[in-house]
Amino acid sequence: MIQKLVLSLTVIFIGFFSCRNSTIQVKTQIVEVSKPLKIPLAGNAFITKNIANGTEEISEKGLVGWTNKDAIISCYFRVSKTGLLNIAIKAKTPSQQKSSIKVSVNNSSFITNLSASVWKSVSIGAISIDKIGYVKIDLQGISRIGNYFAEISDLLLNGEPIASDVIFANDSDNYYWSRRGPSCHLNYTTPDADKEYFYSELTVPVGEDKIGSYFMANGFGEGYFGIQVNSETERRILFSVWEPEGAEKTTLVKKGNGMYAGRFGGEGTGGQSYLKFKWQAGITYKFLTHAKPDGSGSTIYTSWFFAPELGKWQLMASWKRPKISTYLTSFHGFLENFEVENGYMARKALWSNQWVRLTNGTWSEVTEFRFSVDATGKKKQRMDFAGGVENGQFFLKNGGFSESNVSPNTKFTKQAKGVQPSIDFSKLP
Repeated sequence: MIQKLVLSLTVIFIGFFSCRNSTIQVKTQIVEVSKPLKIPLAGNAFITKNIANGTEEISEKGLVGWTNKDAIISCYFRVSKTGLLNIAIKAKTPSQQKSSIKVSVNNSSFITNLSASVWKSVSIGAISIDKIGYVKIDLQGISRIGNYFAEISDLLLNGEPIASDVIFANDSDNYYWSRRGPSCHLNYTTPDADKEYFYSELTVPVGEDKIGSYFMANGFGEGYFGIQVNSETERRILFSVWEPEGAEKTTLVKKGNGMYAGRFGGEGTGGQSYLKFKWQAGITYKFLTHAKPDGSGSTIYTSWFFAPELGKWQLMASWKRPKISTYLTSFHGFLENFEVENGYMARKALWSNQWVRLTNGTWSEVTEFRFSVDATGKKKQRMDFAGGVENGQFFLKNGGFSESNVSPNTKFTKQAKGVQPSIDFSKLP
């Protein structure tokens, strides 16, 4: 059955492969494909062109509420082989109603008519895949007689490109995380001595500041400090300290002017402080974190933020974490997306001029890091992540279904600058 389907589609469509930017009219038939590769939209699709007040969404069932013909829905998967790819979808329309949709891939489009009110495999067409990497298939409504264009649960694929090593999100328990995209990390190499301060600089290139991005500058064993994009109108500088398991809480010691201080939950609990500040892409910001045991079984963590626009260090907050007596440990930075619907967008940042200050007052420059990714990357649900050295700076990037990726645990080294931070600690607020 599979061989017959592949052969018929090859005959019908092979003549169109030389056409670019063309729309191919397809006479659609209902087909039952035996054991195609199924790509669930629930974990692999996004509304990439959103319409104000649009009703379409990607749910655990796939594409639902599809009413707007200007909306574009994109589904992604990665192939490791080239050749002829046969495309079908699993779809249904409202009872006794019908619609027409456009399916686009590699600059070619297929017009497909849908009319089945029960789930059916609908043949779309065949396309030649001529390079290894991520493939994007777009869906757009053309016309409909009914409440919505269709519900679509899966792409159904056959052909040479999907013969082996196809990468897509196939863990239904973690579709939320795969759609957010892989988080990636800089794990710094530092001296084996007590470290009291951590200094770093962070730049987000212009255009890389997508909504939902968190760029963490100063990560340490018990917390994190960085910048994020919360919405079109709001950005924050965020400093948080986790608390130990049990009844005792991380408590606020003091906070800077204009800072919010409270608690956070979700991925762990603890004390959170942030400043609403419209930081800008293309500008380099400075971050300083301090930790010291208080002599009573707890540790006080303090962070400061320096914006060139303001021209001075600003106190974020000091937090007291119980049941721990330590200086700073486990230095790292990371990049993540917390807005699931923007998980298809790319983001990138540059980390530079990292230093740690030992308890004896000696500064030590950070020149090496080990790259790592979260479970989404490790389990190959997504492979659009990378890190390394660029123009003397460390970088991380994720999202965008790009083809550049780096093997976890790869180490990178940059040339030392040798100019330690100039900070008058006695004048810090």
